[in-house]
Amino acid sequence: MSSSAATYGSSILGYPRIGPRRELKRALEAYWHGQGTQAELVAVGRELQDETWRELAATGLSQVPGNTFSFYDHVLDNALLFGAVPTRFAPLQGQLNELDFYFTMARGRPDFPPLELVRYIDTNYYYRQPELDQGTEFSLHADALMDEFARAKASGIELRPVVLGPVSLLLLSKVAADADEGFSTLDLLEPLLAQYAALFEKLAKAGATCIQLDEPAFTQDRTADELDALRRAYTTLSHAPLRPRLLVTGPYGNLGEALPILAATKVEALGLDLVYGKVSADRLAEIPGLKRKRIYAGVVNGRNVWRSDNVSKLAYLSSLRDVIPDLVVSTSCSLMHVPYDVLAEWDLDGDVADRLAFAKQKVGEVVSLAKALSEGPSERWRKKPTSVHFKQKHEVRQRVNNIKEADRVRAPYEERRVAQQQKLNLPKVPATTLGSFPQSDAARSARYELVEGRLDRDEYVKRIQDEIERTIRLQEDIGLDVLVHGEHERNDMIQYFAELMDGFAFTHNGWVQAYGSRCVRPPVLYGDVLRRGPMTVEWISYAQSLTDRPVKGMLTGPITMLARSFVRQDQPLHETADQLALAIRDEIADLEAAGISIIQVDEPAIRELLPLRAGGRTEYLDWAVDAFRLATGGAKPGTQIHTHLAYTSQASVVDAIERMDCDVTAIVATRSISWVLEAIKERKLTHGVGPGVYESRSARIPDIDELDELLSEAAKSVELDRLWANPDGGLKTRHYWQLEPALRNMVAAARRLRRRGEQANVAS
Repeated sequence: MSSSAATYGSSILGYPRIGPRRELKRALEAYWHGQGTQAELVAVGRELQDETWRELAATGLSQVPGNTFSFYDHVLDNALLFGAVPTRFAPLQGQLNELDFYFTMARGRPDFPPLELVRYIDTNYYYRQPELDQGTEFSLHADALMDEFARAKASGIELRPVVLGPVSLLLLSKVAADADEGFSTLDLLEPLLAQYAALFEKLAKAGATCIQLDEPAFTQDRTADELDALRRAYTTLSHAPLRPRLLVTGPYGNLGEALPILAATKVEALGLDLVYGKVSADRLAEIPGLKRKRIYAGVVNGRNVWRSDNVSKLAYLSSLRDVIPDLVVSTSCSLMHVPYDVLAEWDLDGDVADRLAFAKQKVGEVVSLAKALSEGPSERWRKKPTSVHFKQKHEVRQRVNNIKEADRVRAPYEERRVAQQQKLNLPKVPATTLGSFPQSDAARSARYELVEGRLDRDEYVKRIQDEIERTIRLQEDIGLDVLVHGEHERNDMIQYFAELMDGFAFTHNGWVQAYGSRCVRPPVLYGDVLRRGPMTVEWISYAQSLTDRPVKGMLTGPITMLARSFVRQDQPLHETADQLALAIRDEIADLEAAGISIIQVDEPAIRELLPLRAGGRTEYLDWAVDAFRLATGGAKPGTQIHTHLAYTSQASVVDAIERMDCDVTAIVATRSISWVLEAIKERKLTHGVGPGVYESRSARIPDIDELDELLSEAAKSVELDRLWANPDGGLKTRHYWQLEPALRNMVAAARRLRRRGEQANVAS
């Protein structure tokens, strides 16, 4: 048993990197748009790096992480750290400077599609997926990492460099399209390990005493071969001849079978997520070899914004101390998933603000818990509020209690299909988009001036209506069959709806990085949810009044609202999901009453809450599907309900898509379209489907033949009156010079396929 007089360390696994005021976003976009120089961008990046480790060292943390900054994406950074340049980008390597080459891989250009944008584990962050093949040759490129380490050391601060672990780097990568059949990214493990050993040697010679290797891929279910790769990797690396101490972390969940494997190696330290992968002290004590490791106990949640319950956290840490002598108090994962500082929010309600902890406050919690574990807690420390109980709304609770199974069921699909075609008379392979169009300076200014009180409501409505009319006219000219209003009144698909409901709080500076320069401000869902009135009817009705073509109502689904907010923890998620679903259900009824016949309820995040391990997935998908069906279950048979989902080839999620019973499902699948086509072919998806035929987040403009090929491939498995042509996401981040030709090509490809279908019918 440890002595109560022992001193326990404190650390975190990572920190936000966009800047407290989104300095990185502004510098990136200025450079990309030709309004800033590369030297200016690099200077902003260096300043953010240096400010971060100086600030963290001043908080009292006993260890400060380094190499946590990125100009775009840390997974891509780690691939390039070891020279993993995709074969298809190699021709550009000698033509562009290092930073522009990096941005080309991340953002693409017309002749070079970017690396695929993929969700990072089960977070709301997206990374650019490295591409590997049998010809990939690794080499070490550690100048930036070593330069930061040297700068910090010159300031008297020793950083613990953070690097993605070798096995996760390979598992998070994809097999390149032209790789040999049978090639696996794990085939490259041994040559990659040699470069990690070379990095260890450089760091050791520079005076580094510890390096952090993140292995988030092992908080998911893994095969025997993948677990064996982990064993081989850390057996090899722990025997490297010259190296710092190795800290191997498992953020975002329970390491499961990987934990005893790592405990049996000679790595010195392990970082455990003890929030989402909490394990009892007794269970940890049973794992051979674990007592001899330094354990970084990740008890402070790096993924939500609620203040820690210090009393229960300290009790848990004390139980760990009794069986594992060498403890460091830490976060469950990097703090890149939360905003910087709650003290920057000057008008949050006191009851809410007192219960929040952003990155700076979470660092303070880590330091405070380590001190309390070493010295005992102070009385003031014990009294900080931690519970998240707020006044309940009786009418909301009563309505949830009265939900019946029939509320979640619509008329049979085939019956709805006939009613909708009679009402809408759409052509085969209708062409549409998924909602948002680029936000003009005029729309942004109008929203800002309205909030600031410098613009009255009538003038604001007129300005937004002008934007809507331009969007409708453009879509008519392009030839789209089903139009959207463009969402010009919306700053963000989540925040817009949250601001129109009770139960949410909002920040001014609570930004977190979604990918690249894209930042979002997740609302704080703290109380019972109640829609205060119609949220979209005014805008959609105006758009529909401008055209004879159908205009889609655009709503955000209950699970996406849940997944992309910081959510209350005092009740089960499924109860909060049903509250949100009832609000969306009421909005659908109001849209129908206003004459809107197509309503899209976006659920791109339904997979984001999917448990990492198979054990909890069925239960989650059951209540997630139930919530969506509650939202849409009141729609009339003649109302066509659409949804938009992120891609996944997992059979359980494909089954959930079918059970959602949408009339049309648009799927993000541009790069991985084969599983969608296979699901259609096997009759796993029997309703309308839009496979997403070009990548909306890329600047690349697909040509007609390419889009025709994708649609034609889909048409082999689904009749044309169930097939839709659409991009794989909204167009908010694009420029009109990009989206106009892309949409015109998509419409042309859909019409080609439609004509061929008509000709085939005549011939038969």
